[in-house]
Amino acid sequence: MSKFAFPSHPLLLGFEPLERLVERTARAGAEGYPPFNIELSEPGRYTVTLAVAGFSANDLTITVEDRQLVIHGQQSDPGAERVFLHRGIANRQFRRVFALADAVEVTGAQLENGLLSVVLERREPESVVRRIPINQPLTPH
Repeated sequence: MSKFAFPSHPLLLGFEPLERLVERTARAGAEGYPPFNIELSEPGRYTVTLAVAGFSANDLTITVEDRQLVIHGQQSDPGAERVFLHRGIANRQFRRVFALADAVEVTGAQLENGLLSVVLERREPESVVRRIPINQPLTPH
C-alpha cells in the first residue's frame, strides 16, 4: 500500500494551494501576542476575541486580504508628552492573520473592556448538480 502526502493524493484535484496555506498559517501563528480565543458561538458562526488592553478603536484595523482576516494594532507613542518613572506596559504593535475558508465572511467587530471581538459566519453554498454531456467537442481554454 502506498502512502501519499496530503497535497499529492490522486483523489484531491485542485487542492495544491492548501499546502502553501498551511505553511503560511503556521508561520503567522508563531508569535504569541496578543493572546486570542476562537469560539464557535453557534453552528456556522465563529467569534475571534483578542486581548488588546490599551488599544483604542482608532489604534486597530481589521481587513480581509486574499481570504485572510488581518488584524493590525499600532498605538501612538505617548512618550513625548509623558515622563515615565517606570515603563512596564509595552507600547507595541501587532499583526494577527487568520486564514478564511471561501464561504466564511466577517460580519462585524466590537471593542469592549480591552477585548476585540470579530464575528465570522459561514455561508453554506447551494448544492448544484450539473450533468456533463459525453461526446461533445472539448473547448480549449
